[in-house]
Amino acid sequence: MLPLRDNIPSRSLPLVNWLLIGLNTLIFIYQTGLKPAALHTFVNTYGVVPASLGLGHPSTWIPLLTAIFLHGGWFHLISNMWVLFIFGDNIEDRMGHTRYLGFYLLGGIFANVLQAMIIPKSQVPAIGASGAIAAVLGGYFLLFPRARVVTLIPIFLYPWIVEIYAFIFLGFWFISQLYSGFQSLSMPGGASMGGIAWWAHIGGFTFGMLAVHFFAWRPAPGPYFNRQWPPVN
Repeated sequence: MLPLRDNIPSRSLPLVNWLLIGLNTLIFIYQTGLKPAALHTFVNTYGVVPASLGLGHPSTWIPLLTAIFLHGGWFHLISNMWVLFIFGDNIEDRMGHTRYLGFYLLGGIFANVLQAMIIPKSQVPAIGASGAIAAVLGGYFLLFPRARVVTLIPIFLYPWIVEIYAFIFLGFWFISQLYSGFQSLSMPGGASMGGIAWWAHIGGFTFGMLAVHFFAWRPAPGPYFNRQWPPVN
């Protein structure tokens, strides 16, 4: 399922959300300009390598933050930034700029910590904003459960566009992450089955649900909450 838009307009400019999208894009463009050896060093330095983390060595914790801004390819980047573009502005609207930034970064760090705890001996660097974005989705799940997400569902190569309640769309997504996460534990590759850090997604979403009300201080958008887009054919 590919989300196309939601029906909750922002009441303020999502400056931090735009900044995050821009920063992720600029860093990825920088990555594409690196030679293979330099890129390998860059990713292993700023990505989360679980086996390199040490409780008694705070300097090894830095990648828990920096890995949030690295991506493994154009599809990885674009898919993450598209989801952040759709859902992040509403969370920022409820939290304000500073709290939203803190929520996003802490969500990404928590996601990376959980992923590293699941596979502590892994020497493969984990990168991507997915964990932080999952925190945004977890917050959205609680703050805007009845928002409608216009969704593209390809069925037998036929593009079917429907409106789905956010709690159904995001609930289905989270259940799929849980299923894949537990399946990955029995695989040789551990919790990153298929190259995807499922437990980072699970950790981020869980953080978002648990922490969102500590960060969201603005009232709900009232009449905007039930505003409908024109019918989708």
